[in-house]
Parts: sequence; structure tokens; C-alpha cells
Amino acid sequence: MSIVTVQLGQCGNQIGHEVFSALCSDICGTHGLCSKKENESYRDSCKERFFCEEESGVPIARAVLVDMEPKVISQTLSMAARSGHWKYSSHSHFCQKQGSGNNWANGYSVHGPRHKEAIMNLVQKEAEKCDRLGGFFTIMSMAGGTGSGLGAFVTQCLRDAFPTSFILNHVIWPYGTGEVIVQNYNSVLTLSHLYQSSDALLVHENDVMHKICAQLMNIKQISFRDVNQVIAHQLGSVFQPTHTARGSSGYSRNPLGDLMETLVPHPEFKMLGLRNIPQMPESSLAYSTFSWPGLVKHLRQMLIANAKMEEGIDWQVRAPHAGSSIPSTNKPLHFNTSLANLVILRGKDVHGVDLRSFRDPSLYTSWLSPQDAFSAWRTPRAFNKYEKSASLVSNSQFLLKPLDSIVGKAWNMFASKAYIHQYTKFGIQEEDFLDCFTTLEQVISSYTNL
Repeated sequence: MSIVTVQLGQCGNQIGHEVFSALCSDICGTHGLCSKKENESYRDSCKERFFCEEESGVPIARAVLVDMEPKVISQTLSMAARSGHWKYSSHSHFCQKQGSGNNWANGYSVHGPRHKEAIMNLVQKEAEKCDRLGGFFTIMSMAGGTGSGLGAFVTQCLRDAFPTSFILNHVIWPYGTGEVIVQNYNSVLTLSHLYQSSDALLVHENDVMHKICAQLMNIKQISFRDVNQVIAHQLGSVFQPTHTARGSSGYSRNPLGDLMETLVPHPEFKMLGLRNIPQMPESSLAYSTFSWPGLVKHLRQMLIANAKMEEGIDWQVRAPHAGSSIPSTNKPLHFNTSLANLVILRGKDVHGVDLRSFRDPSLYTSWLSPQDAFSAWRTPRAFNKYEKSASLVSNSQFLLKPLDSIVGKAWNMFASKAYIHQYTKFGIQEEDFLDCFTTLEQVISSYTNL
């Protein structure tokens, strides 16, 4: 099944480009470290998922590019074409000249309705090119105006036009120190609207990605491109083909459907966090060896201690003793309770890896059995030059703190009516803000009580 990617705004288009580049370099690489047959079926599965073939043999990304100013889209199109390995279709982008001025209401209430028909026509055309449509993957930032406001509007349109398709929104969480003075407003409005129409939100925090670039990748002068490449690597580690647990010999047919079925057991809980190990500069790979027990142990501790990367994990955090059935209020401090987890292993000897430590009932909320709450996908095909790599996609309390913080900051501004006039002039009223705060307070409360 195929996935149509919708890239929205500057951030969405730049990350989208890095994602397709990462997928392409992975399938073109000779570092599969697996049988020729395995490698071929992996490559075919990836191409069906993310690319359509052209007569010239250059794969074309199944993507729609949307921005309210032309610069980033034209850069993105030409960079992809220059790579020679893949390209975007010349007819699947939409841009305007005026931008959204970092104003969510402008993107949502003005640009969205005005350009709905043109954008949805492009999406419809991409969807019709798929033999079987698995769903939509949108990439957007929460801080600005186009990605966030127009992104929320387009997601609602996707839900209306394709009521039975899966929609996964990939959302970039802004830097805590801030790029845009109204980013907390934009974020609250985006998240609450996406919660109504999306199947799940997969979140990357800019601060965390920046830290990975500095501490694990040893990059001295970190650019947005560096950050985006880390994000793209992590996304590829989830969306490249794997064998799901159902004992089938072929690669998973519908990655979005499998992801939702595995990780979103209840519509109140849609926030997914992603961790991937190991991550290091390419130059260090030749000197590093990893064992599966070591990787699994690190990944599990990252989960229960809510560590953002494999350096600086708090090893003091322990799961509550099984059978103690203590109420959630008495859980050990800093312990991260999960609703559902998915571990993805790529590389040699994956089928013998012991993942029982992730089935420990004390990791999960009491109302789901660990059998339902934990899944593992595996493939002997190595990913992106890493002989062994492990990813964790978690529906847990990972995002509780950042969410609480962003809602708190936005509320403080709202209480003093700061910048509200910028939104009311585009038709977003104070009641709309209050509805959004209510939605997110409910999400915070649900995750807190896990």
C-alpha cells in the first residue's frame, strides 16, 4: 500500500525533502547486510510505499508540497532533481506569494478556505496514482502560520475527503526558547484541531534533535538541515519496510494502519514519541559494535526514564514492582507510564532478540494487557549503514511535560490578552481559544492519570 506525504510550510517541505533523500539513499545503498532476495523485496516494498516509477527510471516521490511563499518549494524541487536518485512530480506543488506571517489564524481561516480546491485537487491526483492508498502522512511545524494553520485546515479536509483513510500528522515541536513570539498560541491551536481530525500525532521536539546533533553527532555549527537529517533518519527507521509480528513472510502491507492498530487503542490518546538508537557520526560507525541485549536494555531504560537520547539516561528510575498494583499517583518519581509501545529492530540476528523486558506489565497502564500493549517489528535488512539499530515508537507520558508547558505559557499570554487581536482580525475568537485550551487540558489530564 502507498502513503501520500503532504509537506506543509517551510519546515514541512524541508523535512519532507530530507525524508525522501534518506529513504532513497537507504534503498540505493549496498549496506543491506542481508540476502539479495531480502534486499530486493525490501526495495520494492519501499518504492511502492513512497515513490511511483517514471519511464526514465527516476523514482518520483508520492508527495504534495504546499507553502504560501515560493522560495522553499522551488529550492526543494531543484535539490531533489539535482540528486539524480529521485525527484518530485512537476505538477504536485502549490504555492502563493504572500506567506502567513506566523499567524495560525491567517493560515487556517484565510489561506485554507481560499486555496482548498487547488490543494485538495493535487492530493486527489496523488491518491489516484496509488494502486492501494494506505493513508496520508503530513509533515508540519506548530510554531509558524502556514504549516500549523493551513496544516490543521488541510488535515480536516483530508478527513472529510477520505473518511476511511489513515492520517498521521508529523508535528515539529518548537524550540522552548522560541522562534516566534506567538508560537505557543499557534501550537495550542494546531494540536487541539489536529486532535479532532487526525488518527495520531507523531512528535519531534526541536530542542531534543538539536541536542542529538550536538552531543551524539558532534556537529559544531548546527544548521536546520542537520536537525532535519536526524529527524528524517528517525522517521525512516520507522517507515522503511519491516515484518510485523503476525508471522507473515512478506513485508507489512499497510504501515500506517499497522502503526495505528498497534499504538492508538483509544481516541483520547494520540500523542506518539519516537526514539532511535544508536545515533552517531558516520565516521564513527566503523569503530563501533553493538549487541542486541545492550541496545534493548538502553531502549527500555530510555522508555521508563523518559530519556530523549542514549546519553545521560537516568538509570536510577525503576519500574514499580509487578503485582504491587499501586495507584498511578504513587508511581516512582519520573517513571514514564505507557499505554502502548512498538519496538522496531533492523539488522542481523534480529529474530533471536529477547524483548520480554518490554512485556513487563508494570510498564503499562492497568486497563490494557501487555499482550495488546506491546508489539515488535523486525527485519534482517540493516538501515542506513547501521549494522544494528532499534527504534521505539511510544504512546506514553513522553510528551506530558512539553504539552503542559506550552499550554501554560499560552494561557499566561491569553489571560493578559496579549496578541489576541492578531487572531480575532482573521475570525478566531476568544471562545475558540477557550475550546482549544479545554481540549488540551483534557488530553493532559488523561495522560497524567495513566
